[in-house]
Amino acid sequence: MSAPGSLPEALKGCRVDGRVALVTGAGRGLGLAAAIGLAQAGAEVHLVSRTRAELEKAADTIRSEGGIAQALVCDVTNGRQVREAFARLPRLDILINNAGGNMPEPFVEVTEERLDRILNLNVRAAFLVAQAAARKMLEVSDRRERGGAMVNISSQMGHVGAAGRTVYCMTKHALEGLTKALGVELAPHNIRVNSIAPTFIETPMTAPFFEEPRFREWVLNRIPLGRLGQLDEVTAAVVFLASPAASLITGASLVVDGGWTAQ
Repeated sequence: MSAPGSLPEALKGCRVDGRVALVTGAGRGLGLAAAIGLAQAGAEVHLVSRTRAELEKAADTIRSEGGIAQALVCDVTNGRQVREAFARLPRLDILINNAGGNMPEPFVEVTEERLDRILNLNVRAAFLVAQAAARKMLEVSDRRERGGAMVNISSQMGHVGAAGRTVYCMTKHALEGLTKALGVELAPHNIRVNSIAPTFIETPMTAPFFEEPRFREWVLNRIPLGRLGQLDEVTAAVVFLASPAASLITGASLVVDGGWTAQ
């Protein structure tokens, strides 16, 4: 991944200079990539997760390359911690609502404990984070100066179904519904709300799964472009939707899936 000082050519029209951004689940994977991309595009980025060591390392990486970043330890499933975290921000212009999880298993084997765990993280926490972000964006006293952009990180599974992923599909469909409703409700305040729905992305964390030939074949056979997604491809979508280049887009889902959901 390129350093914060070297914005990819395709993103140079999507600057977010001077804006304050918060990214949840920012210690690794897609959240970290999104934070780096926003820093590359000029934002002051606040990185949120439960693990301080990961956050500090990520923030140091961004700062070492000239970006502005702060680590903000917070468990997004804890409403009090979420409210306190947003209260510490000077202001908020961009939210990347990324924290989430998945526990694939057969529908009839899902326990109440695992059901509640994924619902709590993927739906309840996403709602609380979006709510706290909206309140922060609305704190600006001059209505003419209000505004912002929220990007909910959904999934292609928020548009289709898949065996073994009933809970995950349910939560991501819920997130897509929240995106549409917030896009309508917050539009009068110039707050845009969109989602990004990626396909399977190739990362160090997902690499072990794709070492299993049957699973890799199952995935690639369903992506018309015939390959896995890359983090930079999702990051480009994040920066675009967060930037003024997407000023007329709200309540929408940008599907970054190589054609999976077009079938």
